[in-house]
Amino acid sequence: MRVIDILNSSKATLFSFELLPPLKGHNIDTIFSTIDKLIPFYPAYINITYHREEVVYLTNEYGVQTPVKVRRRPGTVGLAAAIQQRYGIDVVPHIICGGFDAHETEDALIDLDFLGIQNVLVVRGDADKITGRFDPKPGGHRYAVDLVKQVKNLNRGIYLEKLIEQPKPTGFCIGVAGYPEKHPESPNQESDIHYLKQKVSAGASYIVTQMFFDNRLYFNFVERCRNAGIHVPIIPGLKPISVKEHINLLPRVFDVHIPQPLVLEVEKCKTNAQVAQLGIEWAVEQSKELKNAGVPAIHFYTMGKADNIAKIAERVF
Repeated sequence: MRVIDILNSSKATLFSFELLPPLKGHNIDTIFSTIDKLIPFYPAYINITYHREEVVYLTNEYGVQTPVKVRRRPGTVGLAAAIQQRYGIDVVPHIICGGFDAHETEDALIDLDFLGIQNVLVVRGDADKITGRFDPKPGGHRYAVDLVKQVKNLNRGIYLEKLIEQPKPTGFCIGVAGYPEKHPESPNQESDIHYLKQKVSAGASYIVTQMFFDNRLYFNFVERCRNAGIHVPIIPGLKPISVKEHINLLPRVFDVHIPQPLVLEVEKCKTNAQVAQLGIEWAVEQSKELKNAGVPAIHFYTMGKADNIAKIAERVF
């Protein structure tokens, strides 16, 4: 079922979450174990991230370091199919610009269509960790809006190969990312909303936000979107703090603001177990306020850990 249809068919706030594919060489059972802990809360759908190649430096027999490209978390398409078959829950694999040309993207979308997967979340992907720049693969997309247009074209039966006879249209529901505190590379919030509207106009049916720790940021973001003429559902994304390092790591990696009251409480904690419990309590309060405001769903970034998400969901859903 398409995510937009799931959202439109429910009057209650739905529960969803995101998974990372296992590291190369690890077992899919770790993913199933994570899902099993969250199944009792009836997730409406499950997102699965996609990852581009990374450059790592390996030391050869002469002690010289050479750069090598590796994909540490492959398997998004296969994992999506396995989850949907095993649990009967709709999946939302991510499709990214980074590391793929348009033909590789089209082939991945064809695979998803053959597998009966009707949803994708379209994102540009991270900038290069070494240069700090985002450079698309030759023949790939620089901006997420262009990837949205490619998926939308497939939904119209428009493929890259123009000689296909009687091409079959796909039926993907397209989600895109939104940033309550603006994308790290955007010059300002107005510019960020402008480009988000372009993605919606190109064919996105809903928006899921980056994590935030102050609900006012989400409510203000929704208001700015509505004032700009963006009227699709906007799903808040939450990530509970679970270790003390998060108050420094999350702002650096995701460019998000940690409210001072939360920082002060984290600093009082003597163990990461105490931090994890604090993160649960904070996310529960966030979730309850969001649910009372009638948000369509609350989306949780698990980062591969389910115990804290289960404790939150138990008290909210």
